[in-house]
Amino acid sequence: MKPLLLLPQLVAKLDRVLERVEPLLPKPSKPVDWTNTHAALWVRQSYSGHLQAVGNTGRITLQDVIGVDTQKEKVVKNTEQFVRGLPANNVLLTGSRGTGKSSLVQALLNEYSAQGLRVIQVDKSDLADLMAIVGAIAGEPYRFLLFCDDLSFEAQDEGYKALKSALDGGMYQSPENLVIYATSNRRHLIPEYMSDNAGASNSETEIHHAEVVEEKVSLSDRFGLWVSFYPINQPMYLDIAQHWLRRLAEPHGIQIPWTDELQVLCVRWADNRGTRSGRTAYQFARQWVGQQLLTR
Repeated sequence: MKPLLLLPQLVAKLDRVLERVEPLLPKPSKPVDWTNTHAALWVRQSYSGHLQAVGNTGRITLQDVIGVDTQKEKVVKNTEQFVRGLPANNVLLTGSRGTGKSSLVQALLNEYSAQGLRVIQVDKSDLADLMAIVGAIAGEPYRFLLFCDDLSFEAQDEGYKALKSALDGGMYQSPENLVIYATSNRRHLIPEYMSDNAGASNSETEIHHAEVVEEKVSLSDRFGLWVSFYPINQPMYLDIAQHWLRRLAEPHGIQIPWTDELQVLCVRWADNRGTRSGRTAYQFARQWVGQQLLTR
């Protein structure tokens, strides 16, 4: 009879344990319907992750990515090869901030989604889940672009070796319907220090010092296509600002004339921000168009 008497207490204790454990468990997630979904985020939760559909991917087009025609041509050709099922490279977009690296990837999705291109964005801290992400899209008939924005690592980061293996090397081969596009403000994705060079003459460092340095640049080498973006000059900055003024005003049925006064304001905007980039030009256009609409 004693076990029967203890049963209610045991049930109550199990209920309390479940109440504490349940918040740690991942919430049930619906599989992404890639027929109607063009982009998804890999969301890490507790001890696992899942794909979360992105409803609004923005309307930026390839025509909106200005001042980087050479870079755009290279990336577009590589993407066309991939979408058509031809050999294509993983791509590393590096260089100055605000020059259109991330915008170009978004524009590629809008350009090629009708041809089966889909984008999965993953944070660099979640790259250790690459195998889980690959498993989540196994058997899908679409072409997946795995996108990691603002990529850089410390040597001890978990995602470093996972990405390195997925790009090129080891027994594992990435699926035929997956490529990796990454953006970074730095070409070498792991920091290099003056001490790395000083270590060559330091008796306390590793014997094979050159191999230590090679390890730090080997990840970048595994991207088949490197595309560098450079700071823009003032005329290009002004051209981008004019483009976005027209683009943002058009849906509201207004026109904003480009005047000397507006040009001075646009230059001053960049000076106050301490940077002259496509992003800065876009932000100025949003501010100015919004002000004009507010006074109407």
